[in-house]
Amino acid sequence: MELKVYVHRLSQPARAVLLLCKSAGIEFEEVFIDLTTKQQKTPEFLEINPLGQVPAISHGDFNLYESHAILIYLASAFPGVADHWYPSDLQKRAKVHAVLDWHHSNLRRGSVLFSLNTTLGPVFGFPVSEEGAAEGEKLLSSSLSTIESVFLNDNGSFLLGADKPSIADLSLVCEILQFETLKEEDRKRIMEPHKKVQKWVDDVKNATKAHFDDIHETLYGFCAMLKQKSA
Repeated sequence: MELKVYVHRLSQPARAVLLLCKSAGIEFEEVFIDLTTKQQKTPEFLEINPLGQVPAISHGDFNLYESHAILIYLASAFPGVADHWYPSDLQKRAKVHAVLDWHHSNLRRGSVLFSLNTTLGPVFGFPVSEEGAAEGEKLLSSSLSTIESVFLNDNGSFLLGADKPSIADLSLVCEILQFETLKEEDRKRIMEPHKKVQKWVDDVKNATKAHFDDIHETLYGFCAMLKQKSA
């Protein structure tokens, strides 16, 4: 069955799905969905994802949406995907699920809240508020502290003490890379206290270096445009 992956590379969850496919050797067709023209809301795309968001996949006649569900499915459905991406050991797998569940309510929520109320809101025409930015920054700082104190330990370089990255590492690091859209002083203030997080991000980049920068090239270009506009 042919796998189609529907993405826009400015979407951090979409990049996590692409990074798994590339790093795990999963063959797929990348289908660009233009968020700037609201292609994700067209009747054709809503047949694939009724929520009207990216990423989504079609695997034969099976459609799936929500990045964490997609990551789990891809790591399970394709033979030859290395076990470290989604461990076969049920207890290790359950802990990966725990990190992914935590991510949406904490790191991702803080990231979206802060960026929309600082740099991205004005670009996309959304109202911004100082209160929203402050709430987002507080949640971001708390989330990064949790990653350091709970999910990273001395047993391994990756989340949950693993010696190789899992789908949880990909999901969270792609979220943190979205901080590149922030003003430099904001990004430094938020990230600087968290040395273990910075090292872990570098470790994930190095573990996926054959594909990481290519998949993030659209983000880097977008950030350069933001910097130019604010100069």
